[in-house]
Amino acid sequence: MTTLSLSAGLPERLPERAKDIEPERASDTGFPAAPIERLPISVENISVEDMDDHQLLAATLTGDEAAFQELTRRYRNQITNYVYRMLDDYDRAVDLAQETFVRVWVNAERYQATYSFSTYIYRIAHNLAISELRQRKRRRTIPFPTIFSDKDSEEMEVEIEDQKQVMADDAMIGDERRRAVAKAIASLPEKYRAALVLCDLEEKSYEEISEVLGLPVGTVKSRINRARNLLKEKLREYL
Repeated sequence: MTTLSLSAGLPERLPERAKDIEPERASDTGFPAAPIERLPISVENISVEDMDDHQLLAATLTGDEAAFQELTRRYRNQITNYVYRMLDDYDRAVDLAQETFVRVWVNAERYQATYSFSTYIYRIAHNLAISELRQRKRRRTIPFPTIFSDKDSEEMEVEIEDQKQVMADDAMIGDERRRAVAKAIASLPEKYRAALVLCDLEEKSYEEISEVLGLPVGTVKSRINRARNLLKEKLREYL
C-alpha cells in the first residue's frame, strides 16, 4: 500500500481538551459525545513504543504528549492516505490529517474503549473528508439568473464543473496508469469512493468499514461491488 509522509507536524501547542476548542468542532468525532467507557488501563512503567493503542490513549488522558506523538506516528500516513484518496488533494489531505489528530487529542476522554482506535480515528477523518467534499460542491453551485426573464423571476442553479485537478508529486503517482486510477477513484460518488478506498487501498475488513461508515455490512459489500464496477468502466481503456 502506498504511503505518504505527513510533512506538516502538529501545532507547537496542543489545545487543552474540549474547553480550548470550539464546541462544535470538539464533539464532531462521529461517535456519541458523552463518555461511555473510560480506559481503566495501567500504563505505568511501560514505554510508549510497547503500548497498544488503548494504552496510548489512556496515557494521553494524563497529558502524556509522548504517548500522543506515538499514536500520531502509527497512524499519520494511513490517515493522510485515506483523506488524499477521498479528496485527490495532497495539501488539503495533510491539513485534514492534522485536524484529525487534534480532534483525537481534545476528545481523548470521550473515546469509547468498545471501539478499536483504528475505527475511531478513521471515522473522524472520514467525517472531515466528507465535510470538505460537500463544501466544495456548495462552492461550485452558484445562482444563475435566467437570461429571458425579469428581475422578479426565480433563479436557477447551475452546477459548474471543477476543472482544477491538483496532481501529487510524480514520484508518488508513478506512471500514466496510476494517475488514471487516482483520477478515476476521485471521480466516484463519495459513498462508493469511501467504501472502495477503505477496502481496496486501506485493506480494512467489511466489519471495520461498517463501523467507520456507520452502515450495515451488507450495504458496505454492495457499495464496494458497485464502486469496483464503476471504476472498471472508467478505466476500460487501460484494462
